[in-house]
Amino acid sequence: MSEHRNPFLEPYGTLHDTVPFDRIRLEDFEEAFMEGIRRDNEYLDKTINNPEKPTFDNTILNPFDDEKGYYDLLDRVSTVFFNLLSAETNDEMDALAQKMQPILTKHANDMRLNPQLFERIKRVHLHHRRLTPEEKMLLDNCYEGFVRSGALLDEAGKERLRQLTEEASMLSLQFSQNLLKENKAFTLQITDEKQLDGLPDTAKEAAALAWKEANSKEPNANSTKGWLFTLDMPSYSPFMTYSTQRDLRQQMYMARNTVCTHDNSENNIEICKRLINLRREIAQLLGFKTYADYVLKHRMASNVRNVYRLLDNLIDAYKPTALKEREELKKLAAHSSFSIPHSSFKMMPWDTGFYTHKLQMKKYNLDAEMLRPYFELSKVIDGVFGLANRLYGITFKENKDIPVYHPDVKAYEVFDKDGSYLAVFYADFHPRKGKQGGAWMTEYQGQWITKKGENVRPHVSVVMNLTKPTDEKPALLTLGEVETFLHEFGHSLHGMFANTRFESLSGTNVWWDFVELPSQFMENFAIEKEFLRTFAFHYQTGEPLPDELIRRIVKSRNFMAASACLRQVSFGLLDMAYYTKKDAFTDDIIPFEKKAWKKAILGEQLPDTCMTVQFSHIMAGGYAAGYYSYKWAEVLDADAFSVFKKHGIFNQKTAQSFRDNILSRGGTEHPMTLYKRFRGGEPTIDALLKRNGIKRETKKS
Repeated sequence: MSEHRNPFLEPYGTLHDTVPFDRIRLEDFEEAFMEGIRRDNEYLDKTINNPEKPTFDNTILNPFDDEKGYYDLLDRVSTVFFNLLSAETNDEMDALAQKMQPILTKHANDMRLNPQLFERIKRVHLHHRRLTPEEKMLLDNCYEGFVRSGALLDEAGKERLRQLTEEASMLSLQFSQNLLKENKAFTLQITDEKQLDGLPDTAKEAAALAWKEANSKEPNANSTKGWLFTLDMPSYSPFMTYSTQRDLRQQMYMARNTVCTHDNSENNIEICKRLINLRREIAQLLGFKTYADYVLKHRMASNVRNVYRLLDNLIDAYKPTALKEREELKKLAAHSSFSIPHSSFKMMPWDTGFYTHKLQMKKYNLDAEMLRPYFELSKVIDGVFGLANRLYGITFKENKDIPVYHPDVKAYEVFDKDGSYLAVFYADFHPRKGKQGGAWMTEYQGQWITKKGENVRPHVSVVMNLTKPTDEKPALLTLGEVETFLHEFGHSLHGMFANTRFESLSGTNVWWDFVELPSQFMENFAIEKEFLRTFAFHYQTGEPLPDELIRRIVKSRNFMAASACLRQVSFGLLDMAYYTKKDAFTDDIIPFEKKAWKKAILGEQLPDTCMTVQFSHIMAGGYAAGYYSYKWAEVLDADAFSVFKKHGIFNQKTAQSFRDNILSRGGTEHPMTLYKRFRGGEPTIDALLKRNGIKRETKKS
C-alpha cells in the first residue's frame, strides 16, 4: 500500500488542475493550512527584506507566480475547506474549523498589520511607474485594503483591532454552525395519513422517502408507514402552501422562525449582539461613525442616506399596493377558513402561504404543482445551458472523470463559442444533512493571467437546495426553483466569463451592490415564452408547456409583487438598523427587530419569532450593512433587461455587449462606469416599477 501524499502540497495533476476531492483526507487540511502560513511568512520576509526600492512589480505583484509549479497554498486549501464547510460538513470538519479560525485570522492580521510591508505599499502608492487602469485599480485596492484593515493605527489600536477581528471571525463561524445544527435538528414526523390532507403527491412522496432514509437503520423501519418533513425549503415550502392542517402549519412555522432562540448551546441571540458591537467598534477604531459608514465607502450607494432613500422610495411606491394585496388575502381567508368560524378567524403568519396559494388559484388558476411536471431537473439544466449557448455561444459537457465531493454534484467542462476551454462548472442541487440551507455560487479557482501570459481559467460552483428525486419521480422543480437556478447561474457566468489580469479583480470580485446584477438579470428569463419553449416539456408525455399555462404565468407575474418587495425592504431596514448604531448595542434583539422593520411589515409580528438569529447574510455572510444590495441591483437588472426586451431576449449583439462590458470586466473599473458603457446611461427605477406593475407602460400613439 503506497504512502498517502497530501494533495494540497503538490500539483494536483488533474484535468484543468481541478481539486482532487477523491484524494483529500481530513488530516490533509490542517497540515496544508500550517504549511501555507509558513510559505506566506517566507514570502513576507522576502518582500520586506528586499534591498531594492519598492515598486509595483516587486511589491504589489507576487514575484513568485512565474516560478514553475507556483500556487498560493493557503488560498488553495482555504478555498476547498471553507466551501466544503458550507456544502458537505461533519462534526470533525466543524471542530477543525473552530481550531483553525483563530489561527487563520491571526495570520491575516499579521500580514495586514505588518508595518514594513505597508511602508513599501504606501511608497508604491505615492511613487509608481505609469500604470494601466487595471494596475492602478489593483494598487488602490491594495493600499486601501491595508488601511481599512488597520495599517494606519498605532500599536495599541492594532492590538485592539486584532482582538476584535479574531473574536468576530470565531463568532461568525459559531453563528453558522449553530444555525445548521438547529435547522437540521427539527423534523415533523407524521404517521396518520389524514394529516397529509391538501399536500400534493410530490410533497408526500418526498416526505415518505425522507422517513425511509431517516429510519433505514431501525429494525422495524419497513413495517411502519410514515412521512417526515424538515425545514429545508423543498420540504417546508410545500407544507406551508398546501397543508390544510393549520396546527401543523403553525408547528412548522414556529420551528423555522424560532431556530437559534432556544435555551440551548445553539442560541444565537448573544452572538448577534456581540457581532453588532464588534463591527461597530472596528469601524469606529478605523475612524468611521458606524459600521455602515465603513462598509458603504466602497459601495455604489456611497452612504447611509442613499440607502435609506432607496428603501423609503420603495416603501412609498409599493406599500399602497401591498396593503391592497393584504386586504384581498384576508378577505379570501375569512370566507374560506377551514373549520374555523368566520367571525373568529384571524390571519396568522402560518396562514399566509396557504391562502396566498388559494388566492392565486382563484385569480389565475395557477400554482407550482401544475408546472412541476414540465420542470424536470435534467431538462431545466438543458434549458439553462441552452440559454447560455443562445446568448453567448458557450457549451457545457459533463465530465465524470472530474472528481466531485459528493455523488449529487455534477462537473462540467465549459467551452467558448470558438471551441476553446473556458471554465469548469460544478452543480450541487439537493439538500442533505451536512449542507447549509439556501443557494449560493462560489469558486474553487479564480481567473487571472500569469506573467507568462497564460490565462488561468476559473472553476465555479453553484450550490442549491432544490427538490430531490423520489422513488416514484425524477426531480421536478417549481418555477421558483427554476428562478433560483437561473440566479445562481448568473453569478456563475460572471465568474466563468472573467477575463482580467489580476485574480482579486476578476469575476464576482466587485462591489457588493453590483454583484447581484448578473444573477438577478438571469431571473428575468424564467417567464419568457421563447425560453420556456426550449426545455419545458412534460416529463412523462413530452408535451410542451401549454400556451395557456404560459399565459397564466405571465399574467400572474406581479401577483403579490408589492408584498414581496416590502419583505426584502424589511430585511434591508433591519440590517441598517443594526449597523448604523453609533453607541453600544444593548437592546434585546427580538423587540429591537420588531421595531426596526415595522414600517415595511404588513402582517402580525409574533413575540417569540426572530429573523436576526438566522440572518446569515448580515451576521456571517458578508452582507452586513449591505442587504439593500438586492434591491439596488434589482433596479439595475430591470433596467438592463429592458435593453434585451427592446432588441430581442436572445439578441447576441446585446448579450455580447453585456458580456464584454460587465460580465468579463470584474472589478477593474467603477461599476457605474461599466454599467453605463453597456446601457449608454445611468439606470432609473422606472423599469422596475413598470415590471412590477406599479407604474404603467406609456403607450406610443
